Amino acid sequence: MAEKISDETPNPEKINDESPNPEKINDESPNPLAPSNDEESITAYSKDQNRKKQMKCLLYIILFAVFQTGIILLFVLIFMRITNPKFRVRSGSFIDAFNVGTEASPSFDLRMNTQFMVKNTNFGHFKYKDGTVTFAYKGIPVGNAMIEKGRVGARSTKKVDVVVKLRSNGFSLNIRDNELGSDISSGVLPLTSSVKLKGKIYMMEVIKKKKYAQMNCSMEIDINSRTLGNIICK
Repeated sequence: MAEKISDETPNPEKINDESPNPEKINDESPNPLAPSNDEESITAYSKDQNRKKQMKCLLYIILFAVFQTGIILLFVLIFMRITNPKFRVRSGSFIDAFNVGTEASPSFDLRMNTQFMVKNTNFGHFKYKDGTVTFAYKGIPVGNAMIEKGRVGARSTKKVDVVVKLRSNGFSLNIRDNELGSDISSGVLPLTSSVKLKGKIYMMEVIKKKKYAQMNCSMEIDINSRTLGNIICK
């Protein structure tokens, strides 16, 4: 007797359902995929760009600090550098009688209209107190000029006119008969002048520095032309 063949044929859908799912296998894989080389390159490039930006920022900060320091030094060396103003005899002319003795009877009695100059080269104004200019012949005082207190603007020059009386009274007989007589004979009377005007330099009304305008000048009176010349100041 022949065996009965089973009518039940295998169901392909059932077979497919029981086959392993590759996506499920990948999802359940214990080892995730490592980052690709492209991702590593992008990360390294990004870090390199950030580093370059940081270096640029640091360089800009350093350059700005150096620039600021240079500006401050320039300001201190040029604008904040305070020096003593200059005080000088600028010119002189004789008024009224011009009384000069002779070699045998030497003497002089003169009135000189003198113009002084106060020069301030600072970037702040200069205020000075009263002062007295002393004129001398051979080291012996022969006249004084009173300088009243005043003010000179920043980087400017001020002119001051004062009448000075120059007299040989009080000379010793030796100087009068010998040196003065010889100078009168030569037609030239040498004189010197000196003073120290004390004051202060004011910078922007904040900085005040004590300074003085000092003068040491030599000059000559030409007796024949009745002029003051050869003025040399230090």
